Amino acid sequence: MQPRWLSVVCCVSIFVVNGYAAAVPTQDTFVVAKAEGEGTETSEVTTEEPSAPIKLTKMEVNSEVSLRYAHTAVVTYVRNPSRRSQQATFHVLLPETAFISGFVMRLSGKSYKAYVKEKEEAKKIYSEAVSQGIGAAHIAAKARDSNHFTVSVNVEPNTEAVFNLTYEELLVRRNGVYNHAINLHPGALVPKMEVTVHIKESQKISLLRVPEVRTGNEIDATENDAHNSKVVIEKSDDEKEATITFTPDLEEQKRLMAVYADKIKESASSSHNWYSRQSDDDKTTGVLGQFVVQYDVIRPEKGEILVNDGYFVHFFAPQELTPLSKLVVFVLDTSGSMSGRKIKQLRSAMHAILADLRLTDYFSIVEFNSNVKVHKLAEALEEPSRPHYEWSAVELPVTLVVPALATPDNIAKAQVIISRLSAGGGTNIHKALDVAVDVINKAYKPSPTDSSTAVNQTTTETVERINDELQPIIIFLTDGDATMGETNPTRILSYITEKNAGEKKASIYSLAFGQDADRDLLRKLSLRNEGFMRQIYEAADAALQLRHFYQQVSSPLLAHVKFVYPPNQVKAGSVTRHAFDAMFAGGETVVAGKLEPGVQELEPQVTAFCSDDDHHGRKRYEVKNKVKVSEKKEEYLPLERLWAYLSIKQLLDERDAHEQDATKEENSPEKRALAIALKYEFVTPLTSLVVVKPNATSAVDTESSDKPAYALPQRPFLQPIFGAVPLSSSFASSSLGLSSGPLVLSGQAYQLALDGADDLQLEEEDLELNMDSMHSIDYFHPTTAATPWFTSSAPAVATTESLEEAYHLQGYSWALNLIDSNTNSLEFVANGKNVTLELSKSNTVPKPSDSECAHAAGEGAGAEGGVCVYLTRCVAARDISVDEYRNKYCVVENKYAGVCCPRSKVDTTIP
Repeated sequence: MQPRWLSVVCCVSIFVVNGYAAAVPTQDTFVVAKAEGEGTETSEVTTEEPSAPIKLTKMEVNSEVSLRYAHTAVVTYVRNPSRRSQQATFHVLLPETAFISGFVMRLSGKSYKAYVKEKEEAKKIYSEAVSQGIGAAHIAAKARDSNHFTVSVNVEPNTEAVFNLTYEELLVRRNGVYNHAINLHPGALVPKMEVTVHIKESQKISLLRVPEVRTGNEIDATENDAHNSKVVIEKSDDEKEATITFTPDLEEQKRLMAVYADKIKESASSSHNWYSRQSDDDKTTGVLGQFVVQYDVIRPEKGEILVNDGYFVHFFAPQELTPLSKLVVFVLDTSGSMSGRKIKQLRSAMHAILADLRLTDYFSIVEFNSNVKVHKLAEALEEPSRPHYEWSAVELPVTLVVPALATPDNIAKAQVIISRLSAGGGTNIHKALDVAVDVINKAYKPSPTDSSTAVNQTTTETVERINDELQPIIIFLTDGDATMGETNPTRILSYITEKNAGEKKASIYSLAFGQDADRDLLRKLSLRNEGFMRQIYEAADAALQLRHFYQQVSSPLLAHVKFVYPPNQVKAGSVTRHAFDAMFAGGETVVAGKLEPGVQELEPQVTAFCSDDDHHGRKRYEVKNKVKVSEKKEEYLPLERLWAYLSIKQLLDERDAHEQDATKEENSPEKRALAIALKYEFVTPLTSLVVVKPNATSAVDTESSDKPAYALPQRPFLQPIFGAVPLSSSFASSSLGLSSGPLVLSGQAYQLALDGADDLQLEEEDLELNMDSMHSIDYFHPTTAATPWFTSSAPAVATTESLEEAYHLQGYSWALNLIDSNTNSLEFVANGKNVTLELSKSNTVPKPSDSECAHAAGEGAGAEGGVCVYLTRCVAARDISVDEYRNKYCVVENKYAGVCCPRSKVDTTIP
């Protein structure tokens, strides 16, 4: 029987003309042609009734937040009521800071699990795949700081498909609260939808609020925002736990979809952004919005240190300290691309930001376009001059002006100057940053004899020395690439980093205004200079976004912060970043590491400088703490995974901040991050999510000796039918992306080589995959039957088993996330410890004398006692989650995977 060829289509064109799709491929269309030599299928005319549409029956989102560390599972159920196969799509918008940690699909009773592999390894395995293909398109993400993951499959007639995606993230404290955001984009109305967020902290929860569902395109909610009246909140008696449940019925879903659509249209009507002007239906269909939970905890005065099973996590957020006085230089882009609404929003935001400066602060305003100007406050008393923009390559000289004290009179003058800003000219990023650093350096050390130089062409006014204890900060805003002066990003980075050094090194906080800013340059600039980059989205609330950002850095509480841990108590090289230029009010610093074996106490010390009593100078700050290290593991604390997550994020930041050549070293940040990501199965910019389908085909036998024998290294029970579809990072350390790899569908192999666009959608009878990632597909091609994607000299086997069949786990689909077929075991983390429990392949399961256990698994199990039995003996364990198994597992015969099972549910399905 000849294999059927189904077209593979990705990124259907956004634009529809007269109701018909484009007839030829464009940059927004991805089409794969049939391989040469294959026959052409003949279209058949049918008079059958149209198929009943596929139904989305249920969507469950369960998020376990333990010690600010969130583990979120998104599970969607769809059913095909038709007599024909139909395509179903599952998609999730993930927070930019999240790492995918698991994905399982269940189709026609079979489960397909994804594995995390190194990208380069995937490329080598599939190097045999050759042919030709066509490129794909870029589609922007639908919410800020998110990444769009989509999987589409054909569902067999009268069957159900279940998709289960899990991701993890450490919640960041901003402006006094932790924000946990879950994007709800089911794509259609869902008869049964439930979102559950369970928070468990070691300290009392001091604040808990759930605002109305949002679009994901607003700033963080505040106490003034409306509360979500549809949620149910339950708190524990000790106030350390809370469960938030949101179950919108069909009417509420319709209302939320309408609200979301209205807000998107309102934003698009006043935006110059290309994406915002695209089809409203494309951006709002089946979208409820973003479900947000905000909370905070009561924290000990000296910080909180938790230890468990060889790991520690140190949370530190000082309270009731007077902010340090600061010297802030605002570097503002007024190039031609800032014209219109952008410059108006910048003026509005700066009026409010200047008004928020404290009386002991100093400030300076540096405006740049083709040239650079440091504004004198005296300009406010003069008649405004007509702006003149010089486009020549010759830079005009710059006069440095000493920063001004933030008195009411000086603030008023600065606001007048800001109100006169207008846009025009080019973008001289290098000169602007160069002058900003000069302003800070020469403000601390003014020299009356300093005159213009041939290199910098700057002069300095004769001024008095300002307060030497000010915290130096540069806030740099631009909406485009460097077009004037030095335009090479590498040279700009090297020069500014070298110049901004020494005792008075300024933290540089970069703002990328709109989609055209050079995010890569700005991110590296901030990473190298003790700051961070934020995106300011071109929308109606851009001025509020600017103010919201400034609030995060407006109140430095501590400077030159160091966390010190005795070397005999912690393992060398295991501690995450533990030195910081500054800590700000409303934030929190987290440090994690490994303990030395046998340590009984951990005695950390925090040193820094804080504001002195008269608020003008600073004094030494020191906090010592002591915590006992217990050998007991009474409850699950995600300290090890939190350490792994934080280590990877910071190592990726370190890699991105410096030149790529350094990553080739054996102990480079990239190599260390990769090792941790592979061990803990995190999808990162360095790893790929490899999907395999069990029991795909028979291998070589007497009736099909002409077919190639396929094998997947290291996974003897898995036969690949689609593979190496990677999910990783887009443009930064925490986004998602794609890399090269093969796709094997219905016995046909395809090679992916990715290099530059956003959206991947692969459609065949078996699978479609999609990932918003700021990458593109350059090649996608089928191999011929004579050129298998992978060959092996090993003897062919007669058949391959599925994971479920191999381990008799039919019905226990959640367990597939934990299986390692190399060791024939379940592997997971519980109570902060890696647990390995053996699985039995025998038809006779282990049946020792059942021992009593305290907490039985399964719905309604609390009403009766439990016994520890081998996993498949417990029918109640079929419908539990991975998280529940972590808390309810037990060990049978000192090695096998067991579960605490209600007595009435033991052996009920075994003859």
